[in-house]
Amino acid sequence: MRGILFNYSTVNGHVPTETTDDKEKDVFLDSLETAYDISPRNYIKIAFCDFNAQLGKEAVYFPTAGKYSLHSLMDDNGSWLKQFAVSWNIIIGSTFYPHKDIHKSICRKPDGVTFNQIDLILIDK
Repeated sequence: MRGILFNYSTVNGHVPTETTDDKEKDVFLDSLETAYDISPRNYIKIAFCDFNAQLGKEAVYFPTAGKYSLHSLMDDNGSWLKQFAVSWNIIIGSTFYPHKDIHKSICRKPDGVTFNQIDLILIDK
């Protein structure tokens, strides 16, 4: 997309769930890296994806992820996502701003009690 001040390159995707094998996740990672590689360097890159990742509120990753995640603990996909964000110098923008928990949750489990924030937005720093 061409903007007035900046040009943007967007990526949409759906990461395999936590229970799938690592090969499928690696295939997705390779395709996401390819999408970032073929975008022009001067474009702002934004990824809108269903990452199926629960991000924790650990302060270790604060420059990459904010402290306003819905979850307090991180799962394996969350760990993978944070490592990807650190290596590509991008931020997980949907965790940097405070929102009510009801607005953060995207997915409700069948028990009706557990909510997840799995749709995240990655943006160039």
